[in-house]
Amino acid sequence: MAGLTRPALLHAVRTAIAAVVSFLAARELGLKEAYWAPITTMIVLQSTLGAAWTVSTQRLAGTALGAVVGAASAAYVGSGAAVFGAGVVLLGVICAAFHLDRAAYRFAGITLAVVMLIARSQPPWVLALHRFIEVSLGIAVGLLLTAIWPETKAASS
Repeated sequence: MAGLTRPALLHAVRTAIAAVVSFLAARELGLKEAYWAPITTMIVLQSTLGAAWTVSTQRLAGTALGAVVGAASAAYVGSGAAVFGAGVVLLGVICAAFHLDRAAYRFAGITLAVVMLIARSQPPWVLALHRFIEVSLGIAVGLLLTAIWPETKAASS
């Protein structure tokens, strides 16, 4: 196992701890799709603190936009393919108008798809709020761990 180095092992342990913490926190909050928190945490952990902070604000903004547009569309217009497509275009226009980057647009579109296209028994606004909380929690845990346990240069390569 020539590729297994101490920094690589530390990276794996650091990632596992953060992912489990965010998953357990989301589950403790009663979020039905608690898996979104560790997914987001693992995305955040792939950056240095400065880079993670910058992209995380974009991801948070995008998630909020996608949640609002998805819930409003599903609640008031419907959730068919045409409405979803229009929502994706609308999110692109909003992100461009507010000078949000592609990370924001990507998370907005993902959130829109989750809120609009996955059949659930809960109202769209509840789904949208849960999705926003799950992602926010994942971002918070990822940023916190990046701040208190920064990645070493050798592990990040």
